[in-house]
Amino acid sequence: MQGPDFDLDFKPAHGEAVTVADDVQRITVNNPGPFTFHGTNSYIVGKRSVAVIDPGPDDEAHLEALMAALAGREVTHIAVSHTHRDHSPLARRLKAATGALIVGEGPHRSARPLHTGETNPFAESSDMEFAPDLVLADGGRIEGDGWSLTGLTTPGHTANHMAFALDGTGILFSADHVMAWATTIVAPPDGAMADYMASLEKLLYRDEHLYLPGHGGPVTEPASFLRGLRAHRKMRERAVLERIRAGDSRIPDMVKVIYASTDIRLHGAAALSVLAHLEDLIEQGRVETDGPPSLLGAYRLAPGGAG
Repeated sequence: MQGPDFDLDFKPAHGEAVTVADDVQRITVNNPGPFTFHGTNSYIVGKRSVAVIDPGPDDEAHLEALMAALAGREVTHIAVSHTHRDHSPLARRLKAATGALIVGEGPHRSARPLHTGETNPFAESSDMEFAPDLVLADGGRIEGDGWSLTGLTTPGHTANHMAFALDGTGILFSADHVMAWATTIVAPPDGAMADYMASLEKLLYRDEHLYLPGHGGPVTEPASFLRGLRAHRKMRERAVLERIRAGDSRIPDMVKVIYASTDIRLHGAAALSVLAHLEDLIEQGRVETDGPPSLLGAYRLAPGGAG
């Protein structure tokens, strides 16, 4: 099976409210970069009484753009998909300005404890101050005037990642779990590959027909796209096993080959993705290392585990 067909055709219209579906507007933050594409997407859901999904970074211009788009409307909820600093910090200022409840799966946390001597390479990107007023469990719902959102736990990118289904519309706000422009970063210890793959499977059992992601444009055929993402990750897993079989025991050597055509600015994230695959392969009993898996570790095939 082929991997996903990525779509890079996206016009961000920074600071402008763009209608993307009935009673759904998107405003893109002007924070482009290798991990954010053209910027972070915030969404406004509803007519008179609305929810804001992923208010974004603590950016004055973006707060002004949101407030201009919200003028004359009541904001009841601020739904946050996860606690990376390009998605959640502005929630606090938006709450102060509107009185809305901040909603999310929970505070920031890692997918697993740090190993002895390990540092979290994404610690600077994590919003450790995030504290939701309303903790939403899987399947939990928030409602407003003419709309309701159901939270779906989708860990993998972060342990507290949550997507939001706009009930009765076939729309899913997929945040950073599924994006049309690129694959999702899965970086231990914040994220975990086994969790990410399970979250893909979870969405495959659902029937939404339009995904509105945290970066870039919509995913218009989510079922086939999800299958493509799953195939892509399985291909990466095979590539890691092939590199070990070829004699590459260390992650930097694997990255040089597997990600030879990838922007070198992303090789650090690629190394973390390889580590995520290796952690999963160790759990499967297919790869071994001495001590806890790490970026500096040496890896080998487990006896009988390469199949």
